[in-house]
Amino acid sequence: MTVRPSVPLLVSMSEIAAFARVKRPVVSTWRRRYPDFPPAVSESSGRPLFDGAQVAEWLIASGLGNADPAELRAELALFGIVALRDRFTPWQLVEALGSLLCLRRLDGRPLTDGTEEPLSDAEAADDSVWAAVLHRAERIDAEDEFVLRELRSLDATAAPLARLAEDLVEAAYDEHGAYEWLLAARSRLGLDSLAADSVTPELRRLLTQLTDLRVRVEHGESLTLADPYARAGDLLAALLAATEDRDSLTVLAADPDERLARIIRRRLLLAGVSELALDVQTGPDLEERLADPDLVVTQLPYRPGEDRSAFAALAEVERVADLLRPGCTALVLGPADALVDELKDTEASRLRSAILRSNVVESVVALPGGVLPFRPGYRPALWTLTRDPVPEAKGMVLLADISSEQLTAGVCTRLAEDILLWRAEGFRELDGHDPRYGRVVPVAVLDRAFGGPLTPPAPPAYAIWSDEVRERPALIAEAEARLERAAADSRAYEDEQGPYRGGVLRRVGRLPARTTLGKLIAARRVTRLPGHRVDDRHLTADGHHAVLGPEEITGERPAGARRIDRLVLAAEYDRVALTEPGDVVYTLTPRLGVYVDHDGFSVVAFPARVLRVNPDAARPLTPRVLAALLGAARGTARSPGAVRPARRVEDYQLPDLEPDEVQNLDALLAEADYRQHLLRAQADALAEARRLTVAGLADGTLTLADPWARPAQPADRT
Repeated sequence: MTVRPSVPLLVSMSEIAAFARVKRPVVSTWRRRYPDFPPAVSESSGRPLFDGAQVAEWLIASGLGNADPAELRAELALFGIVALRDRFTPWQLVEALGSLLCLRRLDGRPLTDGTEEPLSDAEAADDSVWAAVLHRAERIDAEDEFVLRELRSLDATAAPLARLAEDLVEAAYDEHGAYEWLLAARSRLGLDSLAADSVTPELRRLLTQLTDLRVRVEHGESLTLADPYARAGDLLAALLAATEDRDSLTVLAADPDERLARIIRRRLLLAGVSELALDVQTGPDLEERLADPDLVVTQLPYRPGEDRSAFAALAEVERVADLLRPGCTALVLGPADALVDELKDTEASRLRSAILRSNVVESVVALPGGVLPFRPGYRPALWTLTRDPVPEAKGMVLLADISSEQLTAGVCTRLAEDILLWRAEGFRELDGHDPRYGRVVPVAVLDRAFGGPLTPPAPPAYAIWSDEVRERPALIAEAEARLERAAADSRAYEDEQGPYRGGVLRRVGRLPARTTLGKLIAARRVTRLPGHRVDDRHLTADGHHAVLGPEEITGERPAGARRIDRLVLAAEYDRVALTEPGDVVYTLTPRLGVYVDHDGFSVVAFPARVLRVNPDAARPLTPRVLAALLGAARGTARSPGAVRPARRVEDYQLPDLEPDEVQNLDALLAEADYRQHLLRAQADALAEARRLTVAGLADGTLTLADPWARPAQPADRT
């Protein structure tokens, strides 16, 4: 069954690109290339509008785009929901659609089952659909726990929402998936306040791993999950998504906002939690008479920096700790300035020390910024709490710092292993697990610091005892030897060739004639060749052919860092031509960059292009000269607000030098390049020795043998 709203949903080409997950020009290409692409049915301010259902069906039938059929249908339904924002507030849309989905789950029947009227009487159809919906809500939710008040607050004009809810269910295959899609789109609906506290999927994955929920459920444990600051229930939903066995779970939640409490209640029910196994309170307290929490996962309420109190945040952590019975665990996400940073306030320092001395803090983790997308300046931290830990962990805390790491799957897995093994084993001096991101510190040491930062006092043990660290003295000696050889090579060349002299004189007489790159191309003195679109998935660090793109040409990435295997090149890019030795590779994005590929046999990645000098021309150029003159051309920069350069590369003006001047300049550039190569070899070796030495002194694994004093220090010479 295809998704077709009763009223056609009109979408623009930009919106088609959005739900097909392609760039906007691709839609124009489809429209031009495929005669069966759906025609425009309307126009708005000169923009063509299309029937969204027809476009979705065409994309599904053609297999084009980067979204699968279920995602296309869901996106189409979501676009229909967004289009109703002029008739309903964002809160009404989320509450009404959530209530309709919940009603469908409770009743076990489609929302429009047996209520559709002939399309010629649309108003009667809406009245019939909505009357049936209200009747079912009054019968099933008589006590108004889930849906009744939200549906009663609307009239028959909300009947299209019932049809859109059915569309969402059809796309997602069930009410739970439809509701999660809806909540994932809350910022698109204009509910930024509801999305402001959401965390990134990577952080949700880390929190889920730290609970070890799936393993505990598979072992037959009956668990009670809780969140006393639940907001929209994102963290609880992430935990429930980690296991398919919801029958063994009881869920408790609380939030002061009654609207959010009802959203959470519907969300938990749709996630498969039994009505008798869930309780959501409006207010600050959980309903603990239903069950005692085994796992608490919560995010402390956000407060702006000027109103934020470290003492208040720590008091909220203490309140969470009081919920825990022996052997139970809590994960608390809060502000780093209260949970990790040095404290200036005496009362806050006293409270943090008291919590640490209570032997309930298992680990303290400084998290990277940006894990709360709507609050990019907020620095979060994570505390894991366990009441009555294993004896080997008593009196100690694991301090970890991943604030400078990107929260990749590997980082999450390694940090979760550190904390889970610490929770299970505690401290084992000889055969224990060495944390990859932190250090185990006695609580007594932290207590003596009184308010000091809760960050690892030293690098992780693995970093100190790794092969790279142990081999540092040898690596430094090797770099020093390379520096000595490079300096000797430079001195030998200087002795043989003498000092660098360009032999430059002021020109007397007429200036050289001017030409442009376009004229050089037209005269066949230079040939321009295109770059190629290369899929990033095919790039490696050890392929046969170097890939030269804008990053390599502008110096942002070393040439040769990206490579492609010749078998992949032959199989996937049969029309790609490799460069020849001496080809000049240039780019205008993000700025002008020029690079001479002396070795050749490289792949040029679009938007970079190739200029090939014709040595048989009447007035030939050389690759070095062409690259140097292009790099020195005037008017090649673009203003900060411009999306295109000020002029085309064909219009760049160059001096049309005489052949003898070209040869002399080429020789001078070759000499300068070689001397620069000799100096760079010294600079690279010196930088490597310096980097390794500073790294060793910084982590405490190296020291200097003798007082390092010289007659003239660098500061004196400058």
